[in-house]
Amino acid sequence: MSQLDEVPELNITPLVDIMLVLLAILMVTTPALVYEEMIKLPDGSKSSVVSKMPELEIRVTKDKKVFIKSESFMLAEFADSFMMQKSKYPLKSIVYIKADEGLSYKDVMFVLKTIKQAGFTNVSLETNG
Repeated sequence: MSQLDEVPELNITPLVDIMLVLLAILMVTTPALVYEEMIKLPDGSKSSVVSKMPELEIRVTKDKKVFIKSESFMLAEFADSFMMQKSKYPLKSIVYIKADEGLSYKDVMFVLKTIKQAGFTNVSLETNG
């Protein structure tokens, strides 16, 4: 009868070890799996043409002359001249500023600030590269 009174002990340590190894393998391999679903997109209307935004190029030379198309201004008078002529160009146009690398930061930022104050929002500084 003494054998029936004993409670058998279950050793679950090997089971836990195997489960931890399987969990580690699952955690390592899951990020490597790539799920790719093939999606066929519908055809859009090919008759519509996207209108290109007008561009405005402003060049600033080393001797502090600012060129807009064929017109030239001295840097000191650029702000007033540009404010008077801004109605020639649509405010949605993309403005590219090309400034000589010999200019000081202050001069380039003066041109950028003047263009922003005139109401142009799409302004970019252009570089070689």
